[in-house]
Amino acid sequence: MSLHHALPKSPLAEVSDPRLVRSFSYIGGKWTGAASNATFSVTNPADGAWLGDVAELTGADSAKAVDAAQAAFRSWSMTLPQERSAMLRKWFRLMQENREDLARIMVLEQGKPLSEARGEIDYAGDFLEYYAEEAKRPNIEGVTSHLEDAEVELWREPVGVAALITPWNFPAAMLTRKAGAALAAGCTVVCHPSKETPFSALALAELAERAGIPAGVFNVVTGQPAEIVEPWTKDARVRVLSFTGSTEVGRLLYRQSAETVKTLVMELGGHAPVIVFADAEMDNAVEETMKAKWATSGQDCLGANRIYVERSVYDDFCARFAEATGRLTVGHGMDDPDIGPLMNAAAVAKQKAHVEDAVAKGAKVLCGGAAHELGPLFWQPTVLADVPEDALILREETFGPVAAIVPFDTEEEVVRRANDTEYGLVAYLHAMHPRRIYRVTRALEYGMVAVNRTKVTGAPIPFGGYKQSGLGREGARLGMEAFTEVKYVCRDWA
Repeated sequence: MSLHHALPKSPLAEVSDPRLVRSFSYIGGKWTGAASNATFSVTNPADGAWLGDVAELTGADSAKAVDAAQAAFRSWSMTLPQERSAMLRKWFRLMQENREDLARIMVLEQGKPLSEARGEIDYAGDFLEYYAEEAKRPNIEGVTSHLEDAEVELWREPVGVAALITPWNFPAAMLTRKAGAALAAGCTVVCHPSKETPFSALALAELAERAGIPAGVFNVVTGQPAEIVEPWTKDARVRVLSFTGSTEVGRLLYRQSAETVKTLVMELGGHAPVIVFADAEMDNAVEETMKAKWATSGQDCLGANRIYVERSVYDDFCARFAEATGRLTVGHGMDDPDIGPLMNAAAVAKQKAHVEDAVAKGAKVLCGGAAHELGPLFWQPTVLADVPEDALILREETFGPVAAIVPFDTEEEVVRRANDTEYGLVAYLHAMHPRRIYRVTRALEYGMVAVNRTKVTGAPIPFGGYKQSGLGREGARLGMEAFTEVKYVCRDWA
């Protein structure tokens, strides 16, 4: 197997810098294959084209990554903050310089439209730039002493080795959001990217190496999730585990990590409601709900899953939303459509099940409603109206291009329905009356609320949810807290 696995048959051969296409894991500063030469194949979800084979490492290799991170921890944690900052900033600049290649790699393995992939590379880089600055700021804090002749201080110290498990839908941004915070805090990391999208993470490892991040500080291990991640949950040297993915897998990692009492940061599932009141500016409400629903082809934990519209404007909203949805383009990511392929057959099956269940219970199909002729992983952008409360789509995360619209009559009713879920990541509210905006925003049981807009995320804000949408926060200064311990020092100079 080649270190720079970009065979002529693979579309990845079109990447201008072939060294960004890596097929080996990155452990202790070395590109590492499986001792058995075992590999797994990665394909383009748009057409099934083979992209390359990636090393399938074992639990023993997973432990070696922790060995490398543990060995590098003391030196990295003692590195001057401004030196860590400089390396993160260089990593950020390298991402900017290689933006087109990184976006192309992402489109080919993940399927998202090219413009969205470029946007994600920018978003991912922002975390490195942000944490390059934050690396210089965790200072010793003086505290007024409660004891006579004693001096009191609080120190922020890096916790140790951090394990990062990232998803396929945002393969670059979820890695830099976690790694940027951990490395800035002085932790070393072991990362496991999704099997569907390993090339994006390995390209970032190549750029981290070019940025001068020392051997063992940043490690990427590819393979079967259970084989790689389970040893980390049981290894006491791994002091914090950060995971983005489904609530179901989050619960499993929670249980597995209990024995070693790790700090856990979990960004789990979402079931975002959109609430449109009659006084909303309707053009804006439709436009922003389109963004909330169709970004990443609906494969987004922030994606709108339930759209509640006040009855007096319900028909108007449905007509406008369905008409706008009907204009969406569907295609291969490199053609930059509005909607790309879904990630796998299970995702397509879920769209089908949710549509059939809702229709059987009385919902109306305003547009779409079936698989798309482009290929087995494409689904028509679908709008369902009059969706009954017992429909699966109102209880489960759809994670695809199907929108469910429901009328409501009162503020109290819609708040109850919006909160009636185990999830609490983000909610979208469209209204103009300031007192109503205040009341509903306070009443919504969600970690993030977007009012009259969709885009709210970014490096400076704390990303996370209530209830079973996760634990802790990522981004902002709060994003570093999980990677640090507070040491209290009480000193007498006598």
